[in-house]
Amino acid sequence: MMNREDQINKHTLDRSPLREMLTLAGPVVATMMSYTLAQFVDGMMVSRLGDGALAAQGNGGVIAFIPIAVMMGLFGVINTFVSQNFGAGRERQAAAYPWNGLWLGFFVWLIVLVPFALALRPITEFLATLVGKEESAAGSFVIENQIRYAQILLYGAIFTLNARALHQFFFGMHKPWTVLISTVAGNSVNLVANYALIFGKFGMPELGVPGAAIGTVIGTAVEFAIPLAVFMGPKLHAQYGTRAAWRLSMPRVKDITRVGAPAGMMYGNEMICWALMMAWLIGSISVADNDAAWIGLRYMHISFMPAVGMSVAVTAIVGRYIGMNRYDLAISRAWLGLRVTMVYMGICAAIFVFFRRPLVGAFISDDHSLETAAEILRIGSLIMICAAVFQLFDAVGIIMIGALRGAGDTLVPGIVTAVFCWVFIILGGLAMKEVYPELGALGPWIAAAGYIIALAIFTIARFMSGKWKKISLLGEELPDLHARDVVDAGLVAEIAAAGVAKPDDFVDG
Repeated sequence: MMNREDQINKHTLDRSPLREMLTLAGPVVATMMSYTLAQFVDGMMVSRLGDGALAAQGNGGVIAFIPIAVMMGLFGVINTFVSQNFGAGRERQAAAYPWNGLWLGFFVWLIVLVPFALALRPITEFLATLVGKEESAAGSFVIENQIRYAQILLYGAIFTLNARALHQFFFGMHKPWTVLISTVAGNSVNLVANYALIFGKFGMPELGVPGAAIGTVIGTAVEFAIPLAVFMGPKLHAQYGTRAAWRLSMPRVKDITRVGAPAGMMYGNEMICWALMMAWLIGSISVADNDAAWIGLRYMHISFMPAVGMSVAVTAIVGRYIGMNRYDLAISRAWLGLRVTMVYMGICAAIFVFFRRPLVGAFISDDHSLETAAEILRIGSLIMICAAVFQLFDAVGIIMIGALRGAGDTLVPGIVTAVFCWVFIILGGLAMKEVYPELGALGPWIAAAGYIIALAIFTIARFMSGKWKKISLLGEELPDLHARDVVDAGLVAEIAAAGVAKPDDFVDG
């Protein structure tokens, strides 16, 4: 007679690979699409405020998201540890990882993010003094609003970090619907709150760009509350002992930081380089170039966010099969995820090329001057073509990074990604701007395309090398058989049936 773990594994192996992939990836991709659509509509609302508003929101969002992205990248390995424990039949070990993610998120928010928000204005004023350049009225509007937008997001980042820590648990346990429901609910609240606070509707004050940030924080709080209630609920506690694992565990913190720090630094480096490209390399050209670049980036989000969702699913699936010691299935599922993603991003590339002008024009309102509107349309259309060129390469990089993360292979990819970021996006962007100034914002975007292509080549070569197979995250660790608050009668019976221990071993002496 098969035990529960064998039954689960047999059920998994009997399923169609594509069905298995889509069953997990579908809700995850829908989650990412929910984020993307909310950001897209949010951007369209802000664009109605006129020249510079979209750039202020975009720049402020990137400034705030740089330190947040480091933690989100670090928290991504919670998925890895949870899924590998799940595949190894050690589900009750998994609950400790999101709890320690919550502890880490709180300390980073208190010690790093809040002080950064407080220091943001004096830092900006110091840099302006250092440059010694007087800002135009439009430039001053952008700077003031991007500071306020970033500060509000940083103050509310505790909800963002905590929500992501819990999300990774549900992804790793192959329970993505909880995340999808919470994300759709949070983003719905976000959009309503943004509409009310940006334009002063429903009796709310008209706050403009900062109102969008407040609405985002409110929506993120909802997004955190729902998975927290499920995680702490009686059903999951009975299955996995979720309430019992609340204490800070330094071994788990070390696990998360050891494997997650390179991934976090990878995302942080990417955000820094993209921020410098958007706010510095392109932002110093003109308001039209900056707005056009942010429009291009928002459409790029539509293509790569679902790909990121597939990457999260690939991480969970690869991690689970590694926990089951089925490396053959881990490899085949990674390739399957890549094929599906390349089809999707290929379609996006075609849309970017053939519908580039109406796509860019959707962000141009009557509040834009005619000259600015014409420039945004011209530059934005060229950027859309550039984005279309690297779509398939982006699919490769995103999926292969997810597969490598499922195995815990984060150090070398993190280092290589950081080097590529600075060489291609920053140095390459500077070179393009100096050598081909007539290209405007398109020059740095071409350099960024070089980064995405190079990263795709490296990640697929790294995965095919098989070096990730030598990584062991779980070792020979067994469940804590004597922890009375995390062992139930069902688990005792299963462990006893497997011959690992006798029922008498669970009696306190």
